[in-house]
Amino acid sequence: MVWYGNWAAVIASILFFTLFAAGFAYAPKRRDWKTLGIYEAFLVALFTEMFGFPLTIFLLSSILGITIEPTGETGHLIAVALDRLGILQLNKGVFLVMAVSSIMILTGLVLIILGWKKIHKAAGLVKNGIYRYSRHPQYLGILLITSAFLIQWPTILTLIMWPFLVTMYLRLAKKEEKEMEEKFGEEYLEYKEEVPMLLKIFSVKI
Repeated sequence: MVWYGNWAAVIASILFFTLFAAGFAYAPKRRDWKTLGIYEAFLVALFTEMFGFPLTIFLLSSILGITIEPTGETGHLIAVALDRLGILQLNKGVFLVMAVSSIMILTGLVLIILGWKKIHKAAGLVKNGIYRYSRHPQYLGILLITSAFLIQWPTILTLIMWPFLVTMYLRLAKKEEKEMEEKFGEEYLEYKEEVPMLLKIFSVKI
């Protein structure tokens, strides 16, 4: 239990990812507080269990009768599962989930920043840069980061909340697109036909 009870780390982590999203992923005129609130709740549930109190580990231990010693390694439940199934030793499993999730988180942060740089103070419709591949790179970045945390440190609460989080962001994206259609008309409709909502991988025009 030495790993847990670090409430300073809980607060610092929540503040970092909250301020980052609020600062770079939301333009002031189209800030959606309901969606941001769900994102915030996700962060609170995640980091409270990551550094504060291992609720999911205790619930799994009591309900399923699985003995899991709460440590900084066993919080990586996918790594624990791989170890229990004899697929990968715990330390190697932890390295794997950390490597995969860290790459995803870094990619998500980069997407958010690149998207913000393009639309910050933009006068017209932005269609170049990262916006050639995604109509909503910032929201894609947030979903990538939150899904990475599900791989890195899955908890019962975050697994329940994540589908709602995805739904809220997709609704927010569609709402913004209606506003863009009204503002830019045919130009935006043509752009919408060429570039998908979240990610364009194939047939990319350089």
